[in-house]
Amino acid sequence: MNGHNNVDEGTRSRVLAAMRSIGYRPNNAARALRLGRFGNIGVIMFTLSSFGNMRTLDEIAMAASDANYSITLIPVRRPSQTDVTKAFARLNEQAVDGVIIVIETSLIDTAEVHWPTGLPVVVIDAGADLPHPIVDTDQAEGARLATEHLLELGHETVWHVSGPANSYSANRRRQSWLETLQRHGCPVPPVIDGNWSSDSGYQAGLVLAHRPGVTAVFTANDQMALGLLRALHEQGRRVPGEVSVVGFDDMEESRNFWPPLTTVRQNFEGVGRRSVDMLIHGIRTGQNAGPLRASTSTPENVLVPTHLVFRDSSAAPRPR
Repeated sequence: MNGHNNVDEGTRSRVLAAMRSIGYRPNNAARALRLGRFGNIGVIMFTLSSFGNMRTLDEIAMAASDANYSITLIPVRRPSQTDVTKAFARLNEQAVDGVIIVIETSLIDTAEVHWPTGLPVVVIDAGADLPHPIVDTDQAEGARLATEHLLELGHETVWHVSGPANSYSANRRRQSWLETLQRHGCPVPPVIDGNWSSDSGYQAGLVLAHRPGVTAVFTANDQMALGLLRALHEQGRRVPGEVSVVGFDDMEESRNFWPPLTTVRQNFEGVGRRSVDMLIHGIRTGQNAGPLRASTSTPENVLVPTHLVFRDSSAAPRPR
């Protein structure tokens, strides 16, 4: 049953057939006590409503299943140190071998979180130095690709519709957009704040549509780009004839926007699978189990690359 290679195949077949005939099932609780492992990974996540989180969670679940692990999901309603600490406590009660936590928000003071001792942890989407390995999309690279794409088309500058101020990923994209403009000696327009939703992109679009100097806009996600496109269409601003638009995520629907959206593709599958691989490595080797001592090295962090998907929503500016 355990697949050891010192068992004759004929014997194995007869034993497995006998097990099936009597309905035998392994006692996982007893096996866990013997091995000291439970075959279960805990996942702490702040929201299940965002596109990126759901795609990442889907891949975590599939990668865990491929490695013969199940997952226990603990959604956290409020991004606070207390709630994160309580989530860790709940997972300890659920008998998990390790934890993946998607921090995402900068409202949490990670120094105040009571990280579990002796339990491997991998963090996704974090913006601070932590005593555990971090896996994330290369947010800065993606924003640079989007901004430079529009500048290379000939636009004098690029406006930005940002995600919420308490988001690590939104902050990194905004900072990289700013640094890219400064590096190229371009004017830096004021940031238009959004909240990831298409409605906030629509409101941003109503503002930008009435500014004739706006010829290029980089939105921090595709959903806000969708709302932006609607506002521009309603206000008679042609895309990409008058305004070029670039998004971030490459959600499946973005190829069917009108016009099809140029965007930065995030590799959510790579982030989810790499986090599971790192966690299982920590479980099997005992590494990254609890806060590191000052004498040890910082865990290696992983940035998963992005790339630009060029579609019809971006073009060279028309001559004035």
